[in-house]
Amino acid sequence: TSETNNSIVTEFIFLGLSDSQELQIFLFVLFFVFYGGIVFGNLLIVITVVSDSHLHSPMYFLLANLSVIDLSLSSVTAPKMITDFFSQRKAISFKGCLVQIFLLHFFGGSEMVILIAMGFDRYVAICRPLHYTTIMCGNACVGIMAVAWGIGFLHSVSQLAFAIHLPFCGPNEVDSFHCDLPRVIKLACTDTYKLDIMVIANSGVFTVCSFVLLIISYTIILMTIQRRPSDRSSKALSTLTAHITVVLLFFGPCVFIYAWPFPIKSLDKFLAVFYSVITPLLNPIIYTLRNKDMKTAIRRLSNRLGTFTYIA
Repeated sequence: TSETNNSIVTEFIFLGLSDSQELQIFLFVLFFVFYGGIVFGNLLIVITVVSDSHLHSPMYFLLANLSVIDLSLSSVTAPKMITDFFSQRKAISFKGCLVQIFLLHFFGGSEMVILIAMGFDRYVAICRPLHYTTIMCGNACVGIMAVAWGIGFLHSVSQLAFAIHLPFCGPNEVDSFHCDLPRVIKLACTDTYKLDIMVIANSGVFTVCSFVLLIISYTIILMTIQRRPSDRSSKALSTLTAHITVVLLFFGPCVFIYAWPFPIKSLDKFLAVFYSVITPLLNPIIYTLRNKDMKTAIRRLSNRLGTFTYIA
C-alpha cells in the first residue's frame, strides 16, 4: 500500500498493443529495429556535431540537443515496450509509473522549447541575418538550453502533482504500453472530470500555444524567403522544410493526445507509438537527408574513422 496517495494499488498492468502472439513477435522485431535506428541515428548526429568544427554553430548545437532529447524520450518507453512483448504479465510498479509520467513530460516539454528555439534561430538567420551572430551567441544558446530543461522540469512536476495524491483503490489496467497521465487518472477512484480539464489546460494549452507560435514563425520566414532570389532561397527553404516536417511530426500526435477533448483509444495508442518511436526515428533521417552540411560532415567522420581503423 502506498502511503503517499492512500491507495491500495501498488502496480499497474499494461494491456499492450495486441493480444495476438504472432503479431507481438512481429512487433517485437519491428520496434527492436526501430529503437536500434533511434539510438544509432541520434548518437550519429550528436557525435558528428561535436566532432566536426564546421558544425559548431547555433543551429547544429540545438539539433544535437534535440537528438539527445529524442533518444531520451524514446528510451523512457520503448525498451520496456519491447521486452513486454514476451511477458505474459506486463506490469510496472506504482512508483515506476510515476517516473515514466515525470520523464515523458520532462523530455517532451523540453523538446517543445527546443523546437521553438530552432524556429527562432531560423527566423533570425533568414529575417535578421546581420544580427544573427549577436543574437544567437554562445551564451544565448546555453541560456536557451537552460530554459528548455527548466520548463521541462516545471511542466513535468506540475503533471506529477495531478497524479501523486490520487486514490487508486482497484482498477489497475492501463490500455496502453506505457504510463501517461490521461490514461492513469481514469483509473482513480474519484471523479476525474476536473482533472481531465486541468490536464487539457496544462499540457493541452502548452502544446497548442507552442504549435501556433511555431506555425506563425515559419509562415513569416516563408514569406521572407519568397521575396528573395531563387538561388539564395533554395538552401534556406531546404533547411526550413526539414524543420517544419519535424514540428508537424512531433506536435501532431501531442495535440490530439493532450488537447483533443474527445479521445479515441485506438487512435491514442497509435499516436503514442508515433511520438515515442516513429518521430525520434524519423528526425535524424529528415535532418540528414535534407541537409548537405550534415551529409558532408558525416562523410568526413566516416573517412576519419576509416583512417583510424586502417592505422590500428
